[in-house]
Amino acid sequence: MTHPLVDRLTIIGLGLIGSSIARAARYRGLARTIVATDASEAVCRRVKELGLADEVTPSLSEAVKDADLVVLCVPVGANAAVAVAICAHLKPGAIISDVGSVKASVVRDVEPLLPEGVHFVPAHPVAGTEFSGPDAGFATLFENRWTILTPPEGQEEAAIARVRAFWEGMGSNVEVMEAKHHDLVL
Repeated sequence: MTHPLVDRLTIIGLGLIGSSIARAARYRGLARTIVATDASEAVCRRVKELGLADEVTPSLSEAVKDADLVVLCVPVGANAAVAVAICAHLKPGAIISDVGSVKASVVRDVEPLLPEGVHFVPAHPVAGTEFSGPDAGFATLFENRWTILTPPEGQEEAAIARVRAFWEGMGSNVEVMEAKHHDLVL
């Protein structure tokens, strides 16, 4: 890719999926700057040691400052608390996504918290291993795997297209469906 798809990518939570996103985005040149944050200081230290991100901070507000794309890689039940912590620090036009395996509750819990002008395009990469933590990730985790996008009604097509291109850039096959349909079939 000659030009990065995202200028500033923020990944919140650097377990298997988050660390794989960081590796894939770096390997494929999808982001000019990768910012990582995790609630665990030990994980933040390890992310620095592994060189998974250009910037590592334990501060959610610092991590999302000026981010174009923020991917929530935390347990589904923690998404609302993270959204509350970051919403005042998001720039207009930012895109928020996630990687949870259920979508209707994520849409219900997160969308109402986001400020006007911030886009929400939830995602479910159907990929994983039995391992976890920043050491478990790898750049090819999403190759030839499905990622399902479940944007709430009324989301900007350009934001959906950008998230689609991001996942396709990591090698995923991407499908878009309603959150309730996703939860029914998956």
